[in-house]
Amino acid sequence: MLRFLPLLLVLGACGVARADVYRWVDEHGEPHYSDQWVPGSQVIKTTRTRAGTDSPGRAAEQKNLMASSRNISGQLEDESNARAVQQDMARVREAQCRAAQDRYLKAIESRRVYKESKDGDRQYLSDDEADAYREVARKDVQVRCGSAPKFDANTPIPEPKPIEPQPIPEPKVNPALATSN
Repeated sequence: MLRFLPLLLVLGACGVARADVYRWVDEHGEPHYSDQWVPGSQVIKTTRTRAGTDSPGRAAEQKNLMASSRNISGQLEDESNARAVQQDMARVREAQCRAAQDRYLKAIESRRVYKESKDGDRQYLSDDEADAYREVARKDVQVRCGSAPKFDANTPIPEPKPIEPQPIPEPKVNPALATSN
C-alpha cells in the first residue's frame, strides 16, 4: 500500500488541478492565465460543460450509449437465467435417471416383483408380468439416461447376499440397583 501512496497523491493532485483555465490581458498587454475568474477574462479550457453549450449530437450519443447499455444488461441477465434453467434441468434429469436406474436394478435383482395395492398389500406378478415390468424399467432407464443394459429373461437372477446377524448389545445395568436387599 505504501508503494502506491505517491501515485495516489499525484493522481489526486491532477484531479485537484483539473479546473477551468482563464486568460486575460493586463494594461501593459501581457497575457495572464489563471484558474480563477478575473473581470475581462476568457475561458480557454474547461472541464465542465456549460448549460446550453452541449451539442444535440452529444445528447443523442449519450442516449444511444444508455440504451445499448440497457440492452447489453438485459442480454446478460437473459443469458444468466438461461444458464440457471439449464443447470436446474440437468439436475432434474440426473435425479430422474438415478431413480430409473434404482427401479431397474431392484426389478432385476429381486426374484419376485410385486405391486402394492391401495391397502398396502403386496400383489405378486407372474413371471411373464415381471419380465414385462423389467423390460419397461429398462426402457425407462434408456429414455432417461441414454443407455441401459439389455435385459434377458433367460439369464439367472443373482443370489441375494445373506444378511449377517448382528449381535444384540448387553443392557447397561447398575449392579447396585439390580440386587435386591
